[in-house]
Amino acid sequence: MARILLLTNTMGASAEVLPALALLQHQVKILPAEVSVLVDVPEVDCLLVDARRDLPNAKSFTKLISTTGVSSPIIVITTEGGLSAVNADWGIDDVILDTAGPAEVEARIRIALGNSAAELLAANPNAQEIRSGDVVIDERTYTAKLKGRVLDLTFKEFELLKYLAQHPGRVFTRSQLLQEIWGYDYFGGTRTVDVHIRRLRSKLGPEFEAIIGTVRNVGYRFTVDA
Repeated sequence: MARILLLTNTMGASAEVLPALALLQHQVKILPAEVSVLVDVPEVDCLLVDARRDLPNAKSFTKLISTTGVSSPIIVITTEGGLSAVNADWGIDDVILDTAGPAEVEARIRIALGNSAAELLAANPNAQEIRSGDVVIDERTYTAKLKGRVLDLTFKEFELLKYLAQHPGRVFTRSQLLQEIWGYDYFGGTRTVDVHIRRLRSKLGPEFEAIIGTVRNVGYRFTVDA
């Protein structure tokens, strides 16, 4: 499940821009396709840019994105008539028709993420390895080690540990963690976060469970010096 940012001036559900996207299990956040958004782009895996109605502005916008340091792949959504206007000058990773089916959309997102990861790994072989204190997390193999010991984590436990370790010392509320790990469309309560934190601490063991610190009445944080 990828974290996707859909940049469009058609506000509403993603189904209005790319109907097939609503049928896939991705976390989708929708923001206006405006320059102000690029000042603080959320942490996402892929950017989708709506270019169905205004090709010139969409081209300028995608070129601007590429100058902001955003490393996530950019996929443009357009109509069949707009395909002829899209070229390498746009600075994008792929283009997809707004009528594409779920299988095609999923494949293009997967390929774009794979290509981006391969480029990052080629530039820095250790780029997908997160080290924080005694914890080493390898995103390529979905493994986490604590002082060399492999932790037996579920997918959600791994994602939770990875996210916290990526931001050592930063405090996250339960609602923030719920959105980042479970998605914007998850309707379960924040109790889910507490349950997973408890299980994660249990697997870290008594000596290291304090790595996941509790900030009373606020939330949780990753504590390097625990």
